Amino acid sequence: MAKIAVVHESQKVTEASKQLLLEIKARGHTAYYIRVSRINSSIGSDLGISYAGRKLELDGALIRNLGFLTTIEQMIRRADVLREIENRGVVTMNRIKSMLLARDKYASISKLNRAGIPVPFTALVEDPFEVMRLVEEWGEVVIKPLVGSLGLGSVKVSDPDIAFRVAKSILSVNQPVYVQKYVKKPNRDIRAFVVGDRLLGSIYRISQENWKTNVAQGALVQAISSADLKEIEEISVKATKALGLDYSGVDIVEDLEGGYKVLEVNGAPMWKGFQTATSLNPAKYIVNLLLEKIRK
Repeated sequence: MAKIAVVHESQKVTEASKQLLLEIKARGHTAYYIRVSRINSSIGSDLGISYAGRKLELDGALIRNLGFLTTIEQMIRRADVLREIENRGVVTMNRIKSMLLARDKYASISKLNRAGIPVPFTALVEDPFEVMRLVEEWGEVVIKPLVGSLGLGSVKVSDPDIAFRVAKSILSVNQPVYVQKYVKKPNRDIRAFVVGDRLLGSIYRISQENWKTNVAQGALVQAISSADLKEIEEISVKATKALGLDYSGVDIVEDLEGGYKVLEVNGAPMWKGFQTATSLNPAKYIVNLLLEKIRK
């Protein structure tokens, strides 16, 4: 019987974490829900890795969330603790190195581009005049948080002066400006869910009124038929492997000027919309993959 933790920095257990815990228990294993802020690592101590003062002994861990990070030191500490867990032989999914890469939008886009995966024109700058120049060159852009999710904080801009003001506002709080050329697409995007070496399924996220197609922003969902999945499977599995992830949610757009483009890869995807559209519960497949890795 394996001891497996779902790691999520939240007082309230999320729906996805709850499903993972239930799947672990259904297979006869011991399931824990733990918060990364309460995991402690000490060198030279008998406790080693501990949780709330007790030695933490695990066979596997599903890393779902590092929490809201207010300082670089806080991020480093939490990453160090999870890395130490890996170093002590605990099988983790996704591994912290890959999760941090996926969380960094620019670094992950750069990695995908080097792997030959089509991505939008992208820049990361600290000069509002450079943002103006990019808008003049690219026409329409999306300015996004470098680290973020659910489409929150993303702004579509086509006016260089407005882009300048948005950039100045972001830079005033010491944040860099992440800019992508807007990809003209239908009123939808694609979320592909990958587990291991296979595409579990894909859905359209459709919005008639908003250019953002995140489910959290009110988008409707529709399963994509198997006949249309071959190219989506190829690009999404390749993107997942490029970032070293064991499972992921890959956001893809259909470029009206031709082909698909990957916007980003989520290393800790939520799946309420996916499950609604496909009737597939990714938790089952994620837990199966983790148990396979533990047995090896």
